[in-house]
Amino acid sequence: MTTLLLVRHGLTALTGPVLAGWTPDVHLDERGRAQAGRLAGRLVDVPLAAVVSSPLDRCRETADAVLFARPGSAPVEKMEIDERFGEVRYGDWTGRPLKELAEEPLWRVVQAHPSAARFPGEDGESLLEAQHRAVTAIRDWNARLGPGATYLVCSHGDIIKAVVADALGLHLDQFQRIHADPASLTVIRYTELRPFLVRLNDTGGGTEGILPPVGETGGDAPVGGGA
Repeated sequence: MTTLLLVRHGLTALTGPVLAGWTPDVHLDERGRAQAGRLAGRLVDVPLAAVVSSPLDRCRETADAVLFARPGSAPVEKMEIDERFGEVRYGDWTGRPLKELAEEPLWRVVQAHPSAARFPGEDGESLLEAQHRAVTAIRDWNARLGPGATYLVCSHGDIIKAVVADALGLHLDQFQRIHADPASLTVIRYTELRPFLVRLNDTGGGTEGILPPVGETGGDAPVGGGA
């Protein structure tokens, strides 16, 4: 089995009021840097086969914090960048206030029927396309790193929600029921039989239980809840 640690980037000045999307030069603010540092401290003893990031600055900086905190690790040089984990391409919505976007007819589609939503503009993509590229990237990394590996991917809220929906076997229209806070940790364990959602939107817990028990190799779910 392969264990994926999905991390959302820390806070930026735009997080919340504005749809940052692929806006360049959006960096972690003081709050976000503090969040990334706390997350890095929590994960310092978790063995990682790779640290992968969205190409956007706020994710790279969050992943950097994880690498800085690890003995013998250097930032950037050991970070892998995979554009498929980049933010949804929101097209003409990029950079606009969320309060303003909430008045757009497409907003209701994004909320109630996201599988039908395509963002406007030449570079806008659909949420289905965004989910497909992210899930495909995870499958590629799982195959590349192999069974037994644990790795971290730093990405964005809607991408993480879409990946979790896939892992749970949910239709994309249900992905708005999932939440991913800034600097949160979500853990998915991929087995030959099925993925297991181990943690969701964890912003402060310990790391016990992230790694599979020693010697466990199967994909069977425990009956009665397990130990």
